[in-house]
Amino acid sequence: MSNWKTICPLEDIPKLGSRVVRQLTGGDIAIFRTAENEVFALHDKCPHKGGPLSQGLVHGKRVTCPLHAWNIELESGEAIAPDQGHCGTFIAKVENGMVLLAL
Repeated sequence: MSNWKTICPLEDIPKLGSRVVRQLTGGDIAIFRTAENEVFALHDKCPHKGGPLSQGLVHGKRVTCPLHAWNIELESGEAIAPDQGHCGTFIAKVENGMVLLAL
């Protein structure tokens, strides 16, 4: 059973943007909002060189790392070929206009 944490109203995350959830341990989490108002959550660290994915460009269901332009699938955290790597994913959802994160 998941323990859901309320993060913010959906409107606080810009379309095609992100919001960072700071953690004391385990690294920060980036929550992304697509043009269709879907939300996805990933570790805020590119699998290539650790770039801050929260500062990347969101397009479709992908984010492009701002350091070396790696594309990462928001649903799976997988790098798009020919690049290889994975960043951790978290379950996020929108309920009654609020973004929730499973912990």
